[in-house]
Amino acid sequence: MELEAIPGVGAKTAAALSELDDPVETVESGDVAAIARAPGVNEARAARIARGAIRRRHGDTGRVLATDRAREVYRSAIDLLRERTVTDYAAKRLETFYPSASASRIAEAQSLAAAATERDPDPDVRDALAGVEPLSDPPTVRVRDRCLATADAETLARAERAVPELSVETVEDARDISELARSYATVIVTDEAFAGLDVEGDVKVRPDALETPAETVPERLLAFFATNRERLEAAAAVHEAAAAADDPITVDGPAVDLDRLRDALARLDDDGTIVGDEELARLSDAVDDLDAAVSTAASVADDRLREAIRERDVTIEGTDFLSLVEQGARVDSLLDRELADEYDEAIAAAREHLADALRLAPEEAELAEPIFDGEPSFPVEHDEDAVSRLRTELAAARDRRAARLKADLAADLGDLREPVETLVRDALELDVELAIARFASDFDCVMPAVVDPESSGGSEDATDGGFRIEGGRSPLLDVAFDDVEPIDYGVSGATLLSGVNSGGKTSTLDLVALVVVLAQMGLPVPAESATVERCEEIHYYAKSQGTLDAGAFEATLRDFGDLVEGADGRLVLVDELESITEPGASAKIIAGILEALDDQHATAVFVSHLAREIRDAADFAVAVDGIEAAGLVDGELRVNRSPKKGHLARSTPELIVEKLAGDRGGEFYDDLLEKF
Repeated sequence: MELEAIPGVGAKTAAALSELDDPVETVESGDVAAIARAPGVNEARAARIARGAIRRRHGDTGRVLATDRAREVYRSAIDLLRERTVTDYAAKRLETFYPSASASRIAEAQSLAAAATERDPDPDVRDALAGVEPLSDPPTVRVRDRCLATADAETLARAERAVPELSVETVEDARDISELARSYATVIVTDEAFAGLDVEGDVKVRPDALETPAETVPERLLAFFATNRERLEAAAAVHEAAAAADDPITVDGPAVDLDRLRDALARLDDDGTIVGDEELARLSDAVDDLDAAVSTAASVADDRLREAIRERDVTIEGTDFLSLVEQGARVDSLLDRELADEYDEAIAAAREHLADALRLAPEEAELAEPIFDGEPSFPVEHDEDAVSRLRTELAAARDRRAARLKADLAADLGDLREPVETLVRDALELDVELAIARFASDFDCVMPAVVDPESSGGSEDATDGGFRIEGGRSPLLDVAFDDVEPIDYGVSGATLLSGVNSGGKTSTLDLVALVVVLAQMGLPVPAESATVERCEEIHYYAKSQGTLDAGAFEATLRDFGDLVEGADGRLVLVDELESITEPGASAKIIAGILEALDDQHATAVFVSHLAREIRDAADFAVAVDGIEAAGLVDGELRVNRSPKKGHLARSTPELIVEKLAGDRGGEFYDDLLEKF
């Protein structure tokens, strides 16, 4: 698949995606976190790319949400789902669910959603999810104690690309390699021609060095685990909490031994260095503390000499004194002659202190002896060159041990690299599933039946397609969901919905739109049961705010003219279109629109207070449903919220006149009532 063939992916984005390990598979997987690891691609952009890939995979090129109000309903549905997520990832991942006209995409999403609704949103699992984030790639780590060497120019260029963490050097012979061995703790030679080379230092001939980066540069793998330590530990906690809640996560691939993972992470510091090894800690401390330890050791020797001088009477003959003056009053001759034993003891104490302070091994202590091995002096002096030699040896030993420990830990973690990707991805996807589960639970949802247009014609409730909702309750209302009255409603063909003011006509349209949108997203709907004909487009027109001027009126008619051209496969919901112009003209216009929609066998619901006039103006038998008011009780309207099929509902004014005629009687009210 060409990346640029994905809707919304241009050349620049395709170039960024190509930086991924397997860009095509990653994009097609819908894994928002993995896609977002492409340079310059954030999670919101990744969600759009994933959605585009889904569309392309299912040949889903249409636009179901055809109007602003339809898109608003979709956004409201997404917001309700996002409110039930814990992680930012899940909130973005839900954006890959969209109303689709593709039967295969709807079925795919339904399969995921049906499994999700079986889950129990356990509080402990949700708490554990709070620490989970997508894995991130650490910046390139520069390794300065090791280099790669080759005599081949092509290998040199390839090495610079494959292992940017290391310096890559050109060598021609053993002498060049020997020079490098004096500068680096380890030299890795890629040319097999140098096999059997005998040079001083840690030199390894490894022709496969570029094919085994985990061995050549274990720091790369360790940096990944160090950077993602908290994410990995959080994901492990999620898996354990889910298992404890008897709702385990199904792992696609080899499961991760969580104890083994935690043990390996415990050996790794946040900066990717090894911790917990006493010998490495000793060598590191020795290098860091060397200068301070040498200074303290010299002070120990000085203190011993100072005390020896205080406790002894030293006699200097005149000729000796004159000789000392002539020599510049040097004290070393005096120390050598009068305090030789005490000086030797002081130097021995300095060496012992240095070895103890740095915890030097016997061979290292021998290397440290020349530090205090000069001519007698007071204060005692040390040999800086000897200090430098000891520092070099300790640092080299430290680096060699660190490299060995890193290689060992990288070997332990190497086969966990891909499984931990799955570990974290599954934890993040669990948050998506739990959000759907909570949505379904909070709003008493059920998985709807989404039927193909040609298969829905035989249904008594939805002939020629349409929809059927039983026990539907809208979570979009500005009241507590438990207080929402359930409604039953089904429509096929072009239908007028009549009813009193504030009787719930607009809320009914919102519920229908929400159920159809969710159904074609492949998600559960807030109803006891629902059947929805899969449609190509949803046209939902909200109530107009007042009469339109001539230009706006013309534009509105043009929109409906475009709508009725090939309206097959469309759901049309319109709220009080009559407000666009005067009532007489509105009734005729709406009647004409309904006639065109009826000719196209479209499913349409028009809310109108002019149902009687529209029915009279139409040249076909317009179906009229009504939200019937039971009457006025103490000035409050009592309404049966479920629309009554084939019923023209009475208006609020008619109910008021009827109430007055009953309460007060009289010819005036009776005459008014007859006019209705």
